[in-house]
Amino acid sequence: MLKKIVIFGVGLIGGSFALALRKAGAVEQVVGLGRSTASLLRAKELGIIDVIGTSLEEALQDADLVLLAAPVAQTESILAAIKPYLQTQTVITDAGSIKVEVVAAARRALGEKIVQFVPGHPIAGLESTGPDAAIDSLYVGRKVVLTPLPENTTEQIALVARAWQQCGAVIHQLTPENHDAVFAAVSHLPHLLAFALVDDIARKPHAELLFQYAASGFRDFTRIAASSPEMWRDISLANQTAILTELDAYIAQLTRFRGQLAAGDGAAMHAMFSHAQSARQNWQRNIEAAEVQPEPENDE
Repeated sequence: MLKKIVIFGVGLIGGSFALALRKAGAVEQVVGLGRSTASLLRAKELGIIDVIGTSLEEALQDADLVLLAAPVAQTESILAAIKPYLQTQTVITDAGSIKVEVVAAARRALGEKIVQFVPGHPIAGLESTGPDAAIDSLYVGRKVVLTPLPENTTEQIALVARAWQQCGAVIHQLTPENHDAVFAAVSHLPHLLAFALVDDIARKPHAELLFQYAASGFRDFTRIAASSPEMWRDISLANQTAILTELDAYIAQLTRFRGQLAAGDGAAMHAMFSHAQSARQNWQRNIEAAEVQPEPENDE
């Protein structure tokens, strides 16, 4: 049982974390902080948080766990602000989808208290944002990747892992560098492609006609373009090197395909389509099997 958790950012990610812990009976008190008073008031109205934090010192008093669920560009300023009030038992984690820059920011902000920061990344989300999007089942069967630091103790890592497990998540571990390389390919690049496609179509002189006939394929491919622009701007800049590597590889793939199409090389096109179809089907089978998980135990 966590007696007190503090959440910076009470929207989809932070709000769902709080709701899931409440459902599991794993937390007594949830304190919410953030930039938007309206969001904090709505989170309290919805029962996501118990208290709206007005003083960092008071909010952090006797806190077991702090979750940073704010945009990654805010990480350093938040950690610098809370450092003076961190008690030795408090463990901090985050939900950012980049890790190398987050760890660097945490080291700058926390100094010797870096030992209390266990970086994390829940692999779950929706295109909706804000407290009203939060659901208690968001993390059930989903992966949460922890990227522990050499300074972290076994007990600190276990506390963060157990909190996510109480939400129904499955814990994985990567280094920050491996994490950012992996997610540049399978998360960051797809989001950027979706944003770019929708922006391209929206700027065409006949955009209204195009959108009129866009159907399920367009909807499925571009769903993630409804995500937060602020968040994806920050992620793109923070993981710039890895994303540029993946963009270059994708541009090369498109260039190869353009050459095949221009040459009328149906055999080469069919081979690429078939290889992609097989890989997609294998991934779908594997991910569906991996997501069949038992219900988390309740330690009440």
